[in-house]
Amino acid sequence: MDVNQAIDIIKSVLPEKRFLHTLGVVKAAKQLANKYGGDINKVELSAIFHDYAKYRPVEEMRQIIIEQQLPKQLLNFHTELWHAPVGAYLVEREIGITDVEILNGIRYHTTGRPNMTLVEKIIYLADYIEPNRQFPGVDEVRQLAEKNINQAVLQATKNTIQFLLEKNSLVYPDTIDTYNNLINKS
Repeated sequence: MDVNQAIDIIKSVLPEKRFLHTLGVVKAAKQLANKYGGDINKVELSAIFHDYAKYRPVEEMRQIIIEQQLPKQLLNFHTELWHAPVGAYLVEREIGITDVEILNGIRYHTTGRPNMTLVEKIIYLADYIEPNRQFPGVDEVRQLAEKNINQAVLQATKNTIQFLLEKNSLVYPDTIDTYNNLINKS
């Protein structure tokens, strides 16, 4: 798929603020891909479509999770997590992208997973560090991203888990498994 066509599609389904976030993710993802040898085309398309389902109605996402037999445990966690796996499904069905690396970049950009591919790490990290993001800890992760992608993904995951714990929120098992996997490899 042509990148300009992809941008036009995503612009039509996102509010302006989220579209600007997406452009920031694309920029960060391309920089990371250049730095770490990622496939620019796959990274760019995954970054463009990472929030494709973000503004779909919750009930539509619930139905897709059930009907498409996505992990049922998603239904026990905050609906904010749903747009990633639902988005991967919808990008394949509605946009026609079938490349597993692109779809998994979308699917795991909110939770991570153990043994992430380079494309998955790049999208996960780019979503976290894109230039429009400003929150405690983001600058540290940006600095780590310049030196070591695995350490940056680990720190982003630690920060996310800490944030959820401080809010007394549930932590999705894939996120905990991502942390444990990265600790074992460091």
